[in-house]
Amino acid sequence: MRVVLGVSGASGAALALDCARALARLGTEIDLVVSAMARRTLAEEVGPDALSALQALATRVHAQRDLGAAIASGSCPVAGMIVAPCSMRSLAAIAHGFDDGLLTRAASVQLKERRPLVLLAREAPLTLAHLENMQAATRMGAVILPPVPAFYLRPQSLAEVTAQIAARAVDLLRLGPPLAQAWAASRPAPHGGDHHD
Repeated sequence: MRVVLGVSGASGAALALDCARALARLGTEIDLVVSAMARRTLAEEVGPDALSALQALATRVHAQRDLGAAIASGSCPVAGMIVAPCSMRSLAAIAHGFDDGLLTRAASVQLKERRPLVLLAREAPLTLAHLENMQAATRMGAVILPPVPAFYLRPQSLAEVTAQIAARAVDLLRLGPPLAQAWAASRPAPHGGDHHD
């Protein structure tokens, strides 16, 4: 199995590392593309060694400017792609087919080949442009997965939150048995009401 992991410059850089770890646990080959802003965000949010740690988990590391990379072509056999985190700029480019770098080109390839594309869109609040871009990407087949905590699991740390979100993203590629911790129906619902209310 081979998966493309794109990392854009939105806040939430830890999600990229957790997605890479989850993919590695499945024995997946990882093709990594990191934008210039993502390099900065990784250093600021995770630490100076974050980029090298991320690259160490990858099978292949591609330059953002390398539009001649294998993953820029639909003939490259990959199982899908995750963009974690996905900035609103990258979302807009993907939603409108603006393939100005390898990250957005590889995402477009997944859409044209009808392969899974999971976008961990990270922004709040959202403008109408953001919402319309999410709608456009969804219509083309992408899955928008905002990195929302699974509060019902009562996470004890931010690391647990990001690991669960990353596991959900990888699960959406349907590469193997689910990695994410599932809601346990035996838990009492808050205040005695329906969990989904």
